[in-house]
Amino acid sequence: MTHSEKRRYLIKELLAELPQYKYMEIPDNTEEQKRLLRSLMNIRAPRPIGKEFLKVQDEYLSAEVAKKGITDSDALPVSPANSRLILWRGDITTLKVDAIVNAANSALRGCFVPCHSCVDNIIHSVSGIQLRLACDKLMTEQGHDEPTGKAKLTPAFNLPCRYVLHTVGPIVHGQLTEQHCRQLADCYESCMEQLAAKHGLKSIAFCCISTGEFHFPQKKAAEIAVQTVTAYLQKDTQIEKVIFNVFKQEDFDLYRAILHV
Repeated sequence: MTHSEKRRYLIKELLAELPQYKYMEIPDNTEEQKRLLRSLMNIRAPRPIGKEFLKVQDEYLSAEVAKKGITDSDALPVSPANSRLILWRGDITTLKVDAIVNAANSALRGCFVPCHSCVDNIIHSVSGIQLRLACDKLMTEQGHDEPTGKAKLTPAFNLPCRYVLHTVGPIVHGQLTEQHCRQLADCYESCMEQLAAKHGLKSIAFCCISTGEFHFPQKKAAEIAVQTVTAYLQKDTQIEKVIFNVFKQEDFDLYRAILHV
């Protein structure tokens, strides 16, 4: 199958699972097809699927990642103030690193809103449907939602990183409180101490936890992120680099001022 044939195959298979869309026509436009495929992946409940589908999906998604271009974390410039810290503006799903951090919700099964712009949706869309299945297995075994400030580790599947660390940040409604700040710091500590250290990870990339849909003030979130990570690295020698990954220019400027880069 060609790359476009694989995309059409995946769409057909996912549509066939949904009786109401079984005979839906697939658009001819490539971008519309990509959007439809992502939407179908986003809304799909965590349930088993055939080996042939996964084989084709993995080939397709891996090719899509390669097409976007992979950024090797080893090639990124370090902070002059701390050689173990890196500030990078880019797409976290293109980063080759031991682990990337996903800002998840408490259900920890990904974002079900078709093509939503949150990092949770983007990571699941690029990784493939196995990521939701892996998350569902963890959460079913746990038997309750993931508490704020805690984190879970899964394989990364079709992402260029090795693992995804899923953490639940605090949701800020109204005034920011000390509890919100402590919970956000807990997210960073859980990812580093409970997961990265335990699994021998040497590099980890954090997204801007809680600053999007969860409305944590960006400047304060950046300060907490840098303070918490810096304090942890002073007592840990295993983690060699921590990347603060940002997507917006505003966040980049905030981190740059804090890190003096």
